[in-house]
Amino acid sequence: MSDAAVDILLVEDDRRLADLTAEYFRQNGLTVSLESRGDRAIARFNAEHPRMVLLDLMLPGADGLSICRELRHIFDGPILIFTARDSDIDQVIGLEAGADDYVTKPVDPMVLLARTRALLRRVDASSSVKKHASDIVLGGLRVSEAAQEVWLDGDKVELTTQEFELLTLLAKNAGTVLSRKAIFRNLRGIEYDGLDRSIDGRISKLRRKLKDSATHPTRVKTVWGKGYLLVPDAWGDPE
Repeated sequence: MSDAAVDILLVEDDRRLADLTAEYFRQNGLTVSLESRGDRAIARFNAEHPRMVLLDLMLPGADGLSICRELRHIFDGPILIFTARDSDIDQVIGLEAGADDYVTKPVDPMVLLARTRALLRRVDASSSVKKHASDIVLGGLRVSEAAQEVWLDGDKVELTTQEFELLTLLAKNAGTVLSRKAIFRNLRGIEYDGLDRSIDGRISKLRRKLKDSATHPTRVKTVWGKGYLLVPDAWGDPE
């Protein structure tokens, strides 16, 4: 599991605008990744772990507001929404969906860069605090998003990237049953087709690595007909 490869994930279907914006940002020292479809945005985010997301509202496949709401379940970094629609209600809806800032098109590149840098400075200013605050601690289980590491009873647990992402999602929602549909949408950015059993396989591997029973699990439970549940009080005392 590597550190974030890019500063910004720009989700915009206007290719000319996206290319111009990305080039301007790159000229000013920021790394940018482009995605043109809304229904691929979450999967792209999970693959690249950007520091910030710039998100158009009107996108093919999935709208920006829906993406913003989904991102807020797995991402506490800055999200800036920009759109051609200039109305107070759109701005309110965007901010309530979890966006940190909102700009309307057309926007001067210098203004967009300044707003972007302001949001990134917030991340930099609090990075040392977030390194510890982002840890999820449940008894003897510690999940560190900053370090991309998992510890159980003082021992480091070696996980694949996919296993780490699944455990992090479950740990953030400890005590809540997550359906396969919800897990697929959060981790892969696609709808669950009702047939894929890859999540089940990852759950089995997680149980083994987290010293849970394969036949009678008490830490990562299967709730039949509903999904999976990470039990918050099943991890003993912290080391």
